[in-house]
Amino acid sequence: MLRFRLFLLTFGLILFCGQVIYHQRLRKLKHSSHHHDHASHISMPPYDVRMFGAVGDGETDDTEAFKMAWDIACGTDSGVLLVPYGYTFMIHSIRFTGPCRTGLVFQVDGTIVPPDGPESWPKNYSRRKWLVFYRVDEMSLQGGGLIDGKGHKWWDLPCKPHKGANRTMLRQPCDSPVVIRFLTSNNLIVRGIKISNSPQFHFRFDNCKNVHIESIHITAPALSPNTDGIHIDNTNNVKIYNSVISTGDDCVSIGSRCYDVDIRNITCGPSHGISIGSLGNHNKRACVSNVTVRDSVIKNSNNGVRIKTWQGGSGAKSGVTFQNIHMDNVRKPIIIDQFYLYLSDIQYIGIKGTYDIRSPPMHFACSDAVPCTNITLSEVELLPAKGDVVLDPFCWNVYGELQTLTIPAVSCLLPGTPRSLLEDDFGCVHKM
Repeated sequence: MLRFRLFLLTFGLILFCGQVIYHQRLRKLKHSSHHHDHASHISMPPYDVRMFGAVGDGETDDTEAFKMAWDIACGTDSGVLLVPYGYTFMIHSIRFTGPCRTGLVFQVDGTIVPPDGPESWPKNYSRRKWLVFYRVDEMSLQGGGLIDGKGHKWWDLPCKPHKGANRTMLRQPCDSPVVIRFLTSNNLIVRGIKISNSPQFHFRFDNCKNVHIESIHITAPALSPNTDGIHIDNTNNVKIYNSVISTGDDCVSIGSRCYDVDIRNITCGPSHGISIGSLGNHNKRACVSNVTVRDSVIKNSNNGVRIKTWQGGSGAKSGVTFQNIHMDNVRKPIIIDQFYLYLSDIQYIGIKGTYDIRSPPMHFACSDAVPCTNITLSEVELLPAKGDVVLDPFCWNVYGELQTLTIPAVSCLLPGTPRSLLEDDFGCVHKM
């Protein structure tokens, strides 16, 4: 083992020296008037994790090799860390820490897996996280490979919501790792990769800015608990485009202090839909604004587009648009469950398709103390997936208007506007 570590250390030093020589040569080329064109085309080869001792047989612990590859790539301009095709790398909980040089690419062409379930998770490693990126800016996570969370044994823990006598949730510690978590990172691109079977959330972004997610594929069984596809919290300027998400919970969930979120062309389901919330848990203030979900399909899901809050919370949500969304056998296509948080300026435009007849297709439940205001419906057509009985929408203390006739007819919206409710009264002032 000692010889192997000395080999890795020597190999790393050789790579580092090679980097120094490369950059010295590159600077000479850039200063030479005869070689400007050639210098602009020089690029570093990728740092293949096998170069640092990774085996890739799915059983050997390759964590240290990934750490070494990260350290070298992170310190290189436009560095590329390569997880090669045709190999399966088992790594333990790890934190990839920046700041790095600009243009870092984490290229996943092979497969990455964690230890096999809670019993195999090392006792000295956190059970709440697996792959963590912290303070990393200008990074791309991309490739055609797979990150498999191997969550099946985690889902069977007795504290999970689907376990317990009489369908009750047992109050026991239930830490389960998120597959990929970004913390305090900016200007991120996630493109092309496949994520499956997370023990808990597949992606989580906390305190991040400028996140672009494109053409990813997330899958987990419909009954897998708490397996949200993408969760964002205190994260702004987010774009989620052209992706397929099928999980046991929300396809996308938007937490507090998020604004400027644009979601387009998502195929979602089976799932619990696309949700803003839950917000305001533990009596916290929650603020969300300028969220758009459009040009998407939600199918075979418990919910469609949902806004949900916790009783006892405070804050506001405003400027939310759901547009051009097709529902296919969705139990509750449109749903608001609001307690004290102030909801205003919510638009539903072009919401069409079929719903499961066990629940009304539209459910607007707003609190007695703070009504929902300026709810707008236009071109909403929702028909039962089976039979011909159209259920009436449910409304409680919700003010708004119909810009076109709807199916089913909505007659329960209250006209006009209640007493003046200013967003600032709820402590939500965003710096746009």
